[in-house]
Amino acid sequence: MTTILLIIHLMVAITLVALVLLQRSEGGALGIGGGGGGMMTGRGAGNVLTRATGIVGAIFFATSLTLVIIAARGNSGGSLLDNVAPAPAGIQTPAPVVPAPLGSGLDAPKPQESAPAPAAPVAPAEPSVPRAQ
Repeated sequence: MTTILLIIHLMVAITLVALVLLQRSEGGALGIGGGGGGMMTGRGAGNVLTRATGIVGAIFFATSLTLVIIAARGNSGGSLLDNVAPAPAGIQTPAPVVPAPLGSGLDAPKPQESAPAPAAPVAPAEPSVPRAQ
C-alpha cells in the first residue's frame, strides 16, 4: 500500500512541477515569460492551468498527509535502543582505553623550573615608499 501511494505521490509531484512551469509569468522577471505566443494562449488557458494546479496541489497535500499517517501507524512507538538486551549482571564490560596525550612517554622533555620570558611582539613593518629627490 505504501509503495503504491509513494509512486502516486511522485507522479503527482512531477505533474505539479510541470503545471507550475507551464503557467505564464506575471512579473516578467529576467525578461522571460509574459511574451506573446505560447503553447496555450488566451484567458481560458490561464484559468484551466490555475484550476489544474490547485487540484493537483490538493492531491499532493492529501498524499503527503496519508504517507505521514501510514508511517506513524507502522511505527511501534519505541526506540531502537529499547530492543537491545541488557548485559548480564555477572559480566562487567571493560572501560574504554584512552590513549595518553602526546609527549607523555618516557622521551618527553621535563618541564623547566622557570619559564623564559615571552618575546616582545614585533611591530608590523611599514611599506617603504620611494621619495623623490
